[in-house]
Amino acid sequence: MFKRKAYNQLLEWKKFYNGATACLLEGARRVGKTTIAEEFAQNEYRSYIKIDFANVTAELLDVFRDISKLDLFFLRLQAETNITLYERESVILFDEVQLYPKARQAIKYLVKDGRFDYIETGSLISIKKNVKGIVIPSEETKINVFPMDYEEFLWATGGNPDLLRQVAATKEEIGNSTNNTLMRNFRIYMAVGGMPQAVNEYLEKNNFEYVDAVKRGIIELYMDDLRKIDDSGRLSDIYKSVPSQLALQKKRFVISAATGKAKTTKDEERIFDLIDSKMVIPCYHVTKPNVALSQTREYNNFKLYLSDIGLFTTMLFNGKEWGNPDIYKKLLSNKLDADLGYLYENAVAQMLLASGRALFYHTWRKENSTHSYEIDFLITHGHKVIPIEVKSSSVRNHKSIAAFSEKYSSEVGEQYLFSQKDSFSEGELRFRPIYLFPFIMEGLTQ
Repeated sequence: MFKRKAYNQLLEWKKFYNGATACLLEGARRVGKTTIAEEFAQNEYRSYIKIDFANVTAELLDVFRDISKLDLFFLRLQAETNITLYERESVILFDEVQLYPKARQAIKYLVKDGRFDYIETGSLISIKKNVKGIVIPSEETKINVFPMDYEEFLWATGGNPDLLRQVAATKEEIGNSTNNTLMRNFRIYMAVGGMPQAVNEYLEKNNFEYVDAVKRGIIELYMDDLRKIDDSGRLSDIYKSVPSQLALQKKRFVISAATGKAKTTKDEERIFDLIDSKMVIPCYHVTKPNVALSQTREYNNFKLYLSDIGLFTTMLFNGKEWGNPDIYKKLLSNKLDADLGYLYENAVAQMLLASGRALFYHTWRKENSTHSYEIDFLITHGHKVIPIEVKSSSVRNHKSIAAFSEKYSSEVGEQYLFSQKDSFSEGELRFRPIYLFPFIMEGLTQ
């Protein structure tokens, strides 16, 4: 198993709550929720029972039809699984719990009983269709499981994230040769992504054709899930259009551009379903940048990013170059023809979410012009707003961040421009290589 940060969060949950809540691992399909939960159960408990509601026998499912007599319920559960449970030393895993909502509803009574711990995993778990007609238990502690972030990827591939922390802390340039090496390492992450299955394939085969095939399989699995939720196909069309809309540098996500039809009220519901699925990351426009960013966000004005940069890379080059290993060679050598600012932007969005932050951006019209300035991301640090821009190559043109800092001078602290270039500074503007992003975020507390 790969080293995952969610494992440490489970340790904290177990120690702090001591059975007072169940733990719900939320996340998109194939991000590693089940693997993390089962590894945790094996290591931290005397015994465990795993119930996979995607592959459960009729006899085991029948045990859940009546939990009014818990003594009998636990006896039947142990008899059906042939596993002994030990009071306060065992955990019961409910895998793919969204497929049997009554099991999730039962958590309230099982937790109150207090004999055992409970961990739930599920995908698309908060979508209305999966919870309609049941009482959502308040006795749940939620842990978000994301695709592997860059630090987890480095752990898996033998990298040294602590070295990058030290580099970030120096705030000094590291030299072109070393910077180029570290950037190439980061581009490998962009090519592979953070889906554990893709990372494992990369480690075993060291061949991007195989890695790409794994990612295409995950994308098709996602498409199948979306078609089950919405058989019109519009929801899957919305998902497929995310990379292309970013590539076209649109100022907001346009639903009609994704579906090819006029936007409907149902389309707005589809967007919220897609966001709930954790397959995409929303970044909301704010009208007034200040330390309370969420107070002026516009719920109907947003961008969407994919939850995994590796899936983004595969979807971006879908078509005649789908699965073409030359694309990966060009990406790793930084020789792709197109301006890939949006590719790096999606990588930053994923790392920003993994740091525990919501995503916001800001645009405003230039004076005497039909064009607009745009700040890719806004975060807060102390009593200040920190603007962040992302570029793939040239850093000479940074008019938006300069105009933003002048317009909101009383609100703005440091400013950051992330690219492939080595570290340097101009006044309050910090130019930093993108591989340092997650480690710089650690120092910018909310």
